[in-house]
Amino acid sequence: MVQPEVEDQERNKNETRDALVAMERAVKMKDSGKKEKAERLFKQALAIAPEHPDILTSYGEFLEEIEKNYVDADFNYKKALNFSPDHSQALENHKRTRPIVEKLDEFLLQDIQKKKESLFPDIEGKKDKIVESSHVATLSRIDIETYNEYVSERNIAEGSKIVLQEVNATIIPEKLKTCRSQIDHHEDPGIHEALKFIESALLRKNQDISENDILQIHKHVMAEQGEDYRQTQVFIYFYTPPPPNKIKLLMDDFVRWINSIDATSLHPIRYAALAHYKLTHIHPFSDGNGRTSRLLMNWILMRADYPRVIVRKEDQQYFETLKDAQLGDERPFIRFIAQSIVQTMDFYQWVINKDSS
Repeated sequence: MVQPEVEDQERNKNETRDALVAMERAVKMKDSGKKEKAERLFKQALAIAPEHPDILTSYGEFLEEIEKNYVDADFNYKKALNFSPDHSQALENHKRTRPIVEKLDEFLLQDIQKKKESLFPDIEGKKDKIVESSHVATLSRIDIETYNEYVSERNIAEGSKIVLQEVNATIIPEKLKTCRSQIDHHEDPGIHEALKFIESALLRKNQDISENDILQIHKHVMAEQGEDYRQTQVFIYFYTPPPPNKIKLLMDDFVRWINSIDATSLHPIRYAALAHYKLTHIHPFSDGNGRTSRLLMNWILMRADYPRVIVRKEDQQYFETLKDAQLGDERPFIRFIAQSIVQTMDFYQWVINKDSS
């Protein structure tokens, strides 16, 4: 009688063989100029064997050579190296594409900085003087709208009954309405108090963010029911968080990092996104880790005069790029946060233009 383990091994072997055959056919299609067929075959191969370094590397080469998509190509090379650190072709390709992608990422952050300076020309470098902005009334109204939407964002991952009409990413005017009456504050009373705590903390100027600050955010998020740190092991579907006996040490390291020169000298968007990722990676609480991490991220952004990031329930890219970060590549998550800020600022600009017309 064949053992189940033997059957699994044989099935995996057959699937890997099928995936490699699809990859070889994809390469032939690529070389003969049949781009669409090649892409379909590459995706078929990856659907069968998503962690195979040869397939990831080959698909990256397709993206780089045919699509000129250096960002996604480099992501595939990096992913291949996560599964096979000594993969020679992936190493060579990553060495070539990495500096290109770093420049593209830097250009993106520079463009967002210019957009922020254009949107808030009167307050650049004056964290406590938003009242000097000629758009103060409009900005205050928008802030209320985004605040209410932030309160509603709990439903993306945690089963809230809160419902809010979504702001379309392309800024379609008829969709720019917030259904405030549908916000169930009783469902999530802690977000309001957590945001009030952060707004008061912003008055402390450039003081360090302490461990107690993070615990206070979590306490508010959990409506005063939060524990200090979890006492049990938890499991996430794509990674296993650290055991409870290591959390205090990891949190001490995290607080040192978040206040270090290395961290605070980063671009604010990169700094905020990394803080979010690092805290979720530690996963210090039994519940409320995502909300606490997003609030901490927004504290850092608001301290640098950026708007709050609203993570919407349909943004599966949030989960996908956070997973990428947990698996070793934080860059897609940083780009996602950057693009989310662009969407929020585009919304601000649309309302300002509308009010000025």
